[in-house]
Amino acid sequence: MESEAGAGPPDSLAGGARSPAVRRHSLRAAPAGGPAGETPDGPPGTGPPGEPLAGTDGGTAEDLRVPDPGAPGPADGVGAGRRTGLVLLITGLIGWLAAFRLTVDADALGADPSYVPACDINDVVGCGGLLTSWQGSLLGFSNMLLGLGAFAVVATLGAAVLGGARLHRVLWLALQTGTVAGLLFVHWLIQQSLYELNKLCPYCVVVWIIVIPLFWYVTLHNLEHRIIPVPDRGRKALQWVLDTHWVILGAWYAVIALLVYLRFQPF
Repeated sequence: MESEAGAGPPDSLAGGARSPAVRRHSLRAAPAGGPAGETPDGPPGTGPPGEPLAGTDGGTAEDLRVPDPGAPGPADGVGAGRRTGLVLLITGLIGWLAAFRLTVDADALGADPSYVPACDINDVVGCGGLLTSWQGSLLGFSNMLLGLGAFAVVATLGAAVLGGARLHRVLWLALQTGTVAGLLFVHWLIQQSLYELNKLCPYCVVVWIIVIPLFWYVTLHNLEHRIIPVPDRGRKALQWVLDTHWVILGAWYAVIALLVYLRFQPF
């Protein structure tokens, strides 16, 4: 009795017999160069791709990788930050309102050639001359009709992104194509306004102001999330652009403002 009373705890507690969980890990042989649960090349949880990892329940290195939240997956789309969503929504709404106002004035001019739009302020600032010019109907119909449709789509996508929607990669590329086309068209209109029509249409200037950041931030989003591929050697330059995005945008506006000033300063 005394020997039994002085005996130690049962083997199952003292280490003679181990629990199933302990046994499973101890059955794995320790690789050369380190104890069990550790690989020769690194700490637990590392190892050659596709091979079970020591110290885990049979998982592989691929199973433990943290996915890039911005990388497009095969089944879902690509989300965007609050800044991109706000840019889409705000520029879409403002652009739509400007296009709508110009459409109303264009219809009024078509019905009554003597109609004077409210935006006709003086010899330099006015939209009546632009609305009746061939530049105002480049494709055979009013440019504003393009704006009504395009800006409505942009505002809708912005609201969706702010609501947490993840857009398909193809949709982001379509948006990129549209913003590039809009940017080229706007800069052509700037050149025509300054050096051919010799007028500044207030509502058109509003469109200029919003199309530039719309293109800029959609492009930055697509580059950052690899929707537009960027070589590894270009990622450092891209990071610099992302860090100084507002400086580049401000310089862009400054160049346009300088051109306007130089063109109309005699007036």
